[in-house]
Amino acid sequence: MRLRPIAALVVAATVIGIGAAWWVTSRQPVTLASGTALEAPRRIGAFRLTDHRGREFTPESLRGHWSLVFAGFTHCPDACPTTLVMLNAMEERLRADGGAIQVVFLSVDPARDTAERLAGYVGHFNPRFVAVTGARAEIDALCRDLGIAYVQNPGAGGDYTVDHSAALVLIDPRARVAGYFRPPHDPAALTADLAALTGGAG
Repeated sequence: MRLRPIAALVVAATVIGIGAAWWVTSRQPVTLASGTALEAPRRIGAFRLTDHRGREFTPESLRGHWSLVFAGFTHCPDACPTTLVMLNAMEERLRADGGAIQVVFLSVDPARDTAERLAGYVGHFNPRFVAVTGARAEIDALCRDLGIAYVQNPGAGGDYTVDHSAALVLIDPRARVAGYFRPPHDPAALTADLAALTGGAG
């Protein structure tokens, strides 16, 4: 995947109106060292997708815990596997320190990324990761709410690739967009930020 100017445009669009800290349930401000937190978390509209185990995935699937959403596709040659390797290291360190977060891989290539294919793909990186796919309209609606953009580019012989934004989207336990982590990602700083939110030692 080649990150084109679209990535910069998406980043600029998603950080408008974003502050340096926001309030968790304890009413104490949290500062993200490696990301940008929304002063007012943003609601996510209704959507209905399917995860890699064939189960329904809706806004309820995001409630009750912190989540980190990364959009990509299984044919992605570089950015997606590199990011998922980093997220695996982060998630394992976070769990070891007593924290926890749900990592969600949102496919932007539903024509090729079936639930079966996604199961083999994310399972290669971390068995606790969740991969989701579904109807194009449902994916597009969720991407709009998350501030994620992507574009399909035709290739030779009817093949194609997908350019997509590479930001990680932070979702709070009330299923709201709470912040963004923009590339390049610093695994240590990301882990420390998420540990502060989820109760890990950091």
